[in-house]
Amino acid sequence: MTGIETVRDTESGLERYWLEGIPWNRYLGEEIEEHLELWQGVYRKTRIPDWAVERLAETGKDWKVLVLAEDWCGDASNLVPIFARLEEASPHVKLRILKRDDNPELMDQYLTNGSRSIPVVITLDEYFRPVARWGPRPAELQEFVIRAKRAGERPSSEIYRDTRRWYAKDGGETTLREFLSALAVD
Repeated sequence: MTGIETVRDTESGLERYWLEGIPWNRYLGEEIEEHLELWQGVYRKTRIPDWAVERLAETGKDWKVLVLAEDWCGDASNLVPIFARLEEASPHVKLRILKRDDNPELMDQYLTNGSRSIPVVITLDEYFRPVARWGPRPAELQEFVIRAKRAGERPSSEIYRDTRRWYAKDGGETTLREFLSALAVD
């Protein structure tokens, strides 16, 4: 074992999670028990624009994208397929998915305002060190959801309906821009 591997293992501890992570095709084919049609539909419709692939290439690095998610999560069903398509479109991205509820110790390192909100996207470098964190939603949408829930004037089902419309209209553009910005490649 080299010194780099030793440092890598003791500094981040994320290599184990990466190795335990589920590849997209297996996740979609075997792990989704709820809302499979939604996951499949979002995946079918998702397209990665050339500019995103080009910006990833400009980094000159390969990225490991580790996502904490659950199949019942509406945000995960709208966002994880974007990262799956990004992996397919770029040789610079590899994706693994972990179930949040099976990995509470990792999830608790990536809380959002004290909450286990998902999905959480943890981008790792070649040594499995975390270099960026993104999630659980694009910032604009997160602000809308927080405002709407705090106001308490609308049922959650209406807020979720508006959230789905936002995702459909945006087509993953904001997610990709924020993700790439976190990698300092925008």
